[in-house]
Amino acid sequence: MYKDKSKKGMTDMSEFTLKTRLLAALKGEPVDKVPVCSVTQTGIVELMDEVGAPWPESHTNPELMAKLAIANYELSGLEAVRVPYCLTVLVEAMGCEINMGTKNRQPSVTGHPYPKSLEGAAVPEDLLQRGRIPAVLEAIKIVREKVGPDVPIVGGMEGPITVASDLVSVKSFMKWSIKKLDLFEQSLDLATEAAIIYANALVEAGADVIAIADPVGSPDLMSPDCFKQYLQPRLQKFSSSVNSVTVLHICGNVNPILDYMADCGFEGLSVEEKIGSAKKAKEILGNRARFVGNMSSPFTLLPGPVDKIKAEARACLEDGVDVLAPGCGIAPMTPVENIKAMVEARNEFYA
Repeated sequence: MYKDKSKKGMTDMSEFTLKTRLLAALKGEPVDKVPVCSVTQTGIVELMDEVGAPWPESHTNPELMAKLAIANYELSGLEAVRVPYCLTVLVEAMGCEINMGTKNRQPSVTGHPYPKSLEGAAVPEDLLQRGRIPAVLEAIKIVREKVGPDVPIVGGMEGPITVASDLVSVKSFMKWSIKKLDLFEQSLDLATEAAIIYANALVEAGADVIAIADPVGSPDLMSPDCFKQYLQPRLQKFSSSVNSVTVLHICGNVNPILDYMADCGFEGLSVEEKIGSAKKAKEILGNRARFVGNMSSPFTLLPGPVDKIKAEARACLEDGVDVLAPGCGIAPMTPVENIKAMVEARNEFYA
């Protein structure tokens, strides 16, 4: 079912693999059908139990991390494998304190290394050997070995804006954005440098797509003017420095910054259902970026029922999404049957 045979460079529509289809869709090239996957977190409790790879162990053990990631491809039918399951790997390696969460709660940042000043702040020379980074890189290699060359691997990570705010605390980050612009910009530059190094290490390990989640860039927190003036240039630098196809995810109602997001240089933009119609959003994007989304994770995929999931998926496809995906991280308590329903809806759409 998943192993379409493919030869590189062929345009015959029957010749797509999952990988060539996803990459083509994200680049805005013609595909035989819209891919269905998740560029945001995919770990769910039902699969943790099914394959014996629970959180928090799956955050640190590369074999378990790979096993849980592959489960949502093999057992639910998602057409990509994404690791890891949180937005704390890079910031932990940069000095943040992390609470590793529970079986159904993701890790979170509990301590910040530079809340008062950036004195002594720098990207460690041994960044890629720190914290859980080696485990994530190893997990990607294990996934590739297990699924073969034709299944796309999505390397997920926190984006530069979120890295900066985690390093200094959201409170200082917001304050500096108004009162101490030199420190604000310095924190963004440091974060961007670290994010590029880590992203390229994920690509080298075997990731085909780098998907960054940058919740702190949301208009809920940062003004659109601030986004345009200070955040957009860092996101542009990131996307142009990473050696793969990239996707930018920002939470919340991003309509006020969607136009600016489209100019950040990412092939795909992943957004929540809060923006409303994908059709309207696609008009704004034009040919600058492809639309990834925007099934509601908390209000549709988590509670169901199946017919509601299928109806929403159909509406997304009719609106012209380029990749059908959850609009935000999949909630850990989401049933497998609900994810399967999203995949089935895409299949039925083309039947």
